[in-house]
Amino acid sequence: MRQIILDTETTGLDPRQGNRILEIGCVELINRQLTGNNLHFYINPERASEEGALRVHGLTEDFLSDKPKFVEIAERLRDYLAGAEIIIHNAPFDVGFLDAEFERLGWSRFNQYVGGVTDTLALAKERHPGKRNSLDALCERYGVSNEHRVLHGALLDAELLAEVYVAMTRGQHSLVIDEAATELVQSGHAQASRARRYDTAALMVLYADAEEEAAHQSWLAQVEKENKQPTLWQQLLTVPVSAAQTPVKTDTSMEQAAPAY
Repeated sequence: MRQIILDTETTGLDPRQGNRILEIGCVELINRQLTGNNLHFYINPERASEEGALRVHGLTEDFLSDKPKFVEIAERLRDYLAGAEIIIHNAPFDVGFLDAEFERLGWSRFNQYVGGVTDTLALAKERHPGKRNSLDALCERYGVSNEHRVLHGALLDAELLAEVYVAMTRGQHSLVIDEAATELVQSGHAQASRARRYDTAALMVLYADAEEEAAHQSWLAQVEKENKQPTLWQQLLTVPVSAAQTPVKTDTSMEQAAPAY
């Protein structure tokens, strides 16, 4: 599954007023993992930025004067995005500008070239109704550091959104999967399967090592932070021994208390 996190910076708020794209940043995910195959352009918009927009992105007319025009990067951008699911925060804004740029070239609308568009702002509003759902707010909510973000930049914002998107849609707080841990799990499954095949009485027990224990505690702390209360697992660990001996229907209680992702 190929997904592209996309962000733009523009000269103003409305393409119908002649405002143009002046920066595009794209971050590629394949099977929800960063590939490093990103794409970034500064673009000469052939006009000055409005004062409000300039305060947001800080890209001056002088800086952009020697950058390629949109027509010069358009085919490379279109080919890079072709067929992928495009993920954008406040998608109608960016897609509106891309539609306007494509129309100037006599092309079809943006959606015709990609495999669909997902709006993370709409997704965030569904998951967190009544709360602030700006990119900065979501970074804070999901523990994504944006301390280095002073001005808006298309590539930087796309990189931040990639982390937020993965955390928001699966509860996975890192885009890097530990291959060694994956191999260990797969090996454990294989050994257990062989044990069942040759000795139905055998029971394979795989104990977590120190690194796995630390990762588990870190995950529990993140869940506690997001839910603003101890996890059920942590509550069970603090139950007195006498109480712990009382039978508990753990399956049902855990299903009810587990946080939704």
